[in-house]
Amino acid sequence: MKKITSIITNKYLLAIAFFLVWMTFFDQKDFFNTLESKNEYNTLQMKKRYYLDEIAKSKQELADFQNNSAAIEKFARQRYFLKRDGEDIFIIEDSIKEKSK
Repeated sequence: MKKITSIITNKYLLAIAFFLVWMTFFDQKDFFNTLESKNEYNTLQMKKRYYLDEIAKSKQELADFQNNSAAIEKFARQRYFLKRDGEDIFIIEDSIKEKSK
């Protein structure tokens, strides 16, 4: 019994235990804040990757529009429903997509 008491009251063991509890729960950079920051960092990295991909797509579209007038016409017809004289445009909406929203 005396040996167990001496181990528990060992000043080095108590200091290490106090340090671990302090660093895990009370420090400014505790375990939970570090984990939250790491998750936020990963989320921001995924957003950055998405936006860089979108920028690359936009630059490619811009290059196509500057070099190809057929691409401009295709874009205007698809996006803004523009038409030539004498043409009729029929817009068909998918009712399944609207019901799921």
